[in-house]
Amino acid sequence: MAGSAADPTGPGEPPAPPGRSVPRVVGPPRLGAAGRSTVIAAVSTAVVFGGLAYVVVNAPNWPAVQESFFNGEVFWSSLPAIVAAFRVNIALFLISEVLILGVGLVIAVLRSLPGPVFVPVRFLATVYVDIFRALPGVLVIYILGFGIPGLQIPGVPTSPFFYAVVALTLLYSAYVSEVYRAGIDSVHPSQDAAARSLGLSRFQSLRFVVLPQAVRRVVPPLLNDFIGLQKDTVLVSYIGVVEIFRASQIKQAATFNFTPYIATALIFIVVTIPLARFTDWLVARDRKRQLAGAR
Repeated sequence: MAGSAADPTGPGEPPAPPGRSVPRVVGPPRLGAAGRSTVIAAVSTAVVFGGLAYVVVNAPNWPAVQESFFNGEVFWSSLPAIVAAFRVNIALFLISEVLILGVGLVIAVLRSLPGPVFVPVRFLATVYVDIFRALPGVLVIYILGFGIPGLQIPGVPTSPFFYAVVALTLLYSAYVSEVYRAGIDSVHPSQDAAARSLGLSRFQSLRFVVLPQAVRRVVPPLLNDFIGLQKDTVLVSYIGVVEIFRASQIKQAATFNFTPYIATALIFIVVTIPLARFTDWLVARDRKRQLAGAR
């Protein structure tokens, strides 16, 4: 029967002689939907960024801007000092992050305590969160960095680095506590009820049942907050801490050129983007787990 699975020839074609096969006509390879999407995305991206580059480079005052912001000699001469100053930002970030994780968790737990007896505790924790989420970070850094040392209280530290860590901890603990609290509220009350029915106290249920689940769920948003913390370490330059932004200011004043700021921006981009992609990967992995558990 012509055109059947046993006969490779189509209808209206003479059957192939015995012992010989009909060569198949293979057309050019076709791109799948994913391949076409990739090509379209690449072309559109090249067109957009190519157009922007053309407009910028052909602007009337582009040579002056290039000399002021993209001077290669100034860039390479100022880069070592800027990279060395970035160590201060890393130290600020790491110390503050450890303190923020602890303080934020304590505040979240205090705001989640049930019962009328804990109303004053919940009220104070809520006031703390509301105040430090409302205040601008620069203002808090100024008040702590200049106000407390100005009192000249015996035994009180006067190091700008110390007050930079305190200010960043106070500011970001308020944000992180809300992330923790959202994670705690996402745990179904039946989990706590089941733990209490097994003989665990309220504190034991919170420690061994509720908090482990809550912390695991809020890891991606916590990483997003820490990306913001990493960038906000430059704010402490206002109280005299010589970190990466202050170092770039010093280089800019010495060279009368803004290229050191571009070097600072590139360093933050190189450090921050991998952490952002890692956060996206964690979010995608958590979403896949939730979808797998729902099936």
